This record gives sequence, C-alpha cells and structure tokens, in this order.
Amino acid sequence: MRKYGIALLLLVAAACARQPQKMHLEGLVQGSYYAVTYYDEQGRDFKKGFDSIFHAIDMSVNLWVDSSIICKVNRNEDVILDDIFIDNFNIAQQAAELSGGSFDPTIGPLVEAWGFGKRETENGERITENGKWVDSLRGLVDYRKVWIEDGRLMKGNPAMHLDFNAIAQGYTTDLIGAYLESKGVENYIVDVGGEVYARGCKPDGSSWIVGIEKPSADWDSERVVQQRVELRDKGIVTSGSYRKYVERDGKRFSHSIDPTTGYPVEHSLLSATVIAETAVWADALASICMVMGMEKSLEIINGLDGVEAYYIFVNDQGALETYSTAGFHPL
Repeated sequence: MRKYGIALLLLVAAACARQPQKMHLEGLVQGSYYAVTYYDEQGRDFKKGFDSIFHAIDMSVNLWVDSSIICKVNRNEDVILDDIFIDNFNIAQQAAELSGGSFDPTIGPLVEAWGFGKRETENGERITENGKWVDSLRGLVDYRKVWIEDGRLMKGNPAMHLDFNAIAQGYTTDLIGAYLESKGVENYIVDVGGEVYARGCKPDGSSWIVGIEKPSADWDSERVVQQRVELRDKGIVTSGSYRKYVERDGKRFSHSIDPTTGYPVEHSLLSATVIAETAVWADALASICMVMGMEKSLEIINGLDGVEAYYIFVNDQGALETYSTAGFHPL
C-alpha cells in the first residue's frame, strides 16, 4: 500500500508541474509601453527574447533612432534593407492600394511639418492654420513613387520620406506573438502601445478581454472604458483623434493626416476599433478608418473577410454615438 501511495503522490506532483504558469512581462518601448501575459508550463521568462525583437524593430523602422534603416533611407544613404523593413514596406503599400492612397507610407514630410514627427521643416517652421507648406510638401507624398530594387529603397524624388508609424507597433505585436508560438506557447495576449493580439484562451477556457477606450476631452484625461471585447486568435487596434493632436492658433489638428489633401482630417469620427487576423492589419485598417471617415471606410471593412469594426462618433446633436459591423456584436 505504501508503494501505491508514493506512486499516487508522484502522479499528482507531475500533474501539478504540468499546470501552466501565468507569466507577465511589461516595460517601456518605442516611446510607449508593452505588456505581455502568457501561460507556460515551464514558467520561462522571455524578456531577453522580447528585448532582442524590440531592438531589431528600432534598428530597422524607428524614426527616432538616427542609425535605423528607415532614417538612413530618408537621408538617401546607401543601405541594404532587412526583412523587417521590407515587411513593413510591403504591408504599407498594400494598405495604400486598398485605401486608394488614404494610407500612404510616404506621408513623412507632412507628419513632420504638422508637428507629429521628429524633425522640423527645413527652416524650422511648422505648418500654420493657413496651410503654409502644404502644397509643396504634398508633391513628396505618393506611395506609387517608391519601390524596392535589389534590396534597396528607390525614390521618385530624393526628398521623399517614409513613415511606418501607423503599422510598426502592430507589426511588433505580431512579431512578439510569433516568437512566443515558436517557443511552444499557445495562450497569450500581447499589447504594444495599445496594439493587441490575443491567442488561445485562459486556463479556465475563458476568452481574453480587451477594453475600448471612451473618447476623452484632452490628451491627459482619465481613461474610461467604453466597451469590452472578447478576443481569441485576433488582433485589435483602436485609432483615435482625441489624444493625439497639436494646437495651432487656438485650433486642434488631429494626428490623422489625409495624404490626398495634406491636412489633418476634420470629421465626426472620434475613434475606430478594428479586429483583424493580425495586429498589423488591424493597425493599418484603423488608421484608414480615421482618415476616410466611417461611411467610406465601411465600404472597405465590409469587403474584407474576418474583419470587424466599431466606431465612436459625434452625431448631429453633438452627442456620442456608436456603430459596429454585424460580426462585432457577438464579441
């Protein structure tokens, strides 16, 4: 009987050892934050692996790292592109084609001039409300005039600047997820600066829960959850105009700039949340929604498989109103 008792204890101990441990890692990255929760039977700490991915992203497509590939490309230095840059470029070009140019990775000069980028315009001035510089800078924005040839970025005009900020964090989120899966982790949620991807579920079988923020009055207002969403094997990203803006002559200008006009968008849409197969595509589509507005972007969203959207806008009476695609309701 004693032998059987010992064997039973060993079996129980082995079963307990196989229970996945909840791991949570967080920190600062890309001018924002990251938070990753995953369940791993071995309780492994993947911080070093995450850090190496963040570093690789920074050295490829981070505009705030002077030695990055994208900065060298923008300075017209001779540089061989890496896989990260090429991936971001190809995704950005696909988003540009899909949106008819409402998404454009060559929008860099306008982003900088309006005050959302790192650099000033050449003589140190910013665009003012009267639109100074817009006409001249618009000539530098056209995704059809950049391409990759023999591993290098080619430009129709040397003054063109690339900007992948609209998708880089979503791409980073997906890369972290792919890394976890390569280590055998099947249940996790990754959040890089608000760009989220969730895989699998929690040990009790419940879905991951993600909150959609209620639009705020100012960039530093308290964050309030408007809606909660159950998420499995999908990416989710919210793009909004209420926290990212600049003020010129007492007027607010959204960070969402329409490449076709050169100006920040002015419409009733305050935020767009998109659920897609990957975080990077949710990121790109949310940006497209904010530039195109609800009605026009819905034509694109409804034509894509596995994509859902949730909009928050101001109605004619000045009150907040929401609209979501049919597939969003069950979530």
